[in-house]
Amino acid sequence: MAGTSEGRFSRRTGWKLTPNRLTEALLEVRAAGREVLDLTVSNPTRAGIQYDADSILKSLADPAALDYDPQPKGLRCAREAVAEYYSCGADTPVREVDPESLVLTTSTSEGYSYIFRLLANPGDEVLVPKPSYPLFDFLAGLQDVKLQPYPLIYDHGWQIDLHALERAINKRTRAVIVVHPNNPTGSYVTDAERSALNTFCREHRLALIVDEVFLDYAHDGTPRSTFADNQDALTFTLSGLSKIAALPQMKLGWIAVSGSEKEVSAGMQRLEVIADTYLSLNAPVQLAAATLLEQRKKIQPQLTYRVHANLAELDRQLSQQQVCARLAIEGGWYAVLRVPATQSDEDLAVAIVRDAWVLVHPGHFYDFPTDGFLVLSLITQPQEFCEGVRRVLKFLGS
Repeated sequence: MAGTSEGRFSRRTGWKLTPNRLTEALLEVRAAGREVLDLTVSNPTRAGIQYDADSILKSLADPAALDYDPQPKGLRCAREAVAEYYSCGADTPVREVDPESLVLTTSTSEGYSYIFRLLANPGDEVLVPKPSYPLFDFLAGLQDVKLQPYPLIYDHGWQIDLHALERAINKRTRAVIVVHPNNPTGSYVTDAERSALNTFCREHRLALIVDEVFLDYAHDGTPRSTFADNQDALTFTLSGLSKIAALPQMKLGWIAVSGSEKEVSAGMQRLEVIADTYLSLNAPVQLAAATLLEQRKKIQPQLTYRVHANLAELDRQLSQQQVCARLAIEGGWYAVLRVPATQSDEDLAVAIVRDAWVLVHPGHFYDFPTDGFLVLSLITQPQEFCEGVRRVLKFLGS
């Protein structure tokens, strides 16, 4: 309408900015003085994890940070630290990751924006798994890229629907996103799926974009293979400190580019220009990269223990009722409950906040195809998790 502010802003930012019903319910309950147990915790720095503060803070005080050395791909020392992460302690053979095939970013979100800019023209499409992380919608929209979902199907575990993936492609498709392991389903890409994805991408001249932020958190303790050394298709593997070392505030992520030498060279040249345009990330974190990555050896055991303990408690409580069940999960920080679909997931989550004073995520936040799913964080502090699950199951059984 003429005279309003709507016409002054781009359509890509035309989001609905009013709080959703779940947020409104949460604010109402807290305003009434009730303490709400949060079973959606995603910030590890507020989950009671013990950090080596002295080492972390000391690493950020390198005098070399006073010098400005803008390197589009990131400082060589930081890229070498990332390459070392891939080669250190792997139980399965990993080809050496060349520091020259790495581009450092402030986050995986920024990494996605670089890759979308590299691969897609406005209106081009990227295939994305469903269910998966809701941030993809915002990241793609800001880059004028359209998302075309392909389903993950559940049958005693999650699998990629490869037939649906084939049907989802069209002449404007540029890439396939896989999340390894998926958030929130916790399912890893199998060797057979990896082979099929490589063949699919080669045949259709598509790039493979692989999000591996939760790669190190396999519940059975068996390390899973990274895509960072995938040679069978042009591949962009994203990860970072946020989950690997539970340091999201340090803002260090990266893109590892692999595939044929010709395609990697062409992609890296263009990525370098994109990164140079936005200027390199801050020097202190780059100089501290080796120390910060080393923190994973102290942090990951704590988080793994927390996840295992909470998962065991969840299963213990689930065994005492018959109303809902937990879906199989292989890795990551989340658990998915299948619950009676007597109402929408949003209605159910709102009712749980208002009546049980517990915050959970409804499945539709992650694009589950039907109602009947709730998502819980497994890094919530144990006492809160135990009581929160008890309240949720009591509510569901009432």
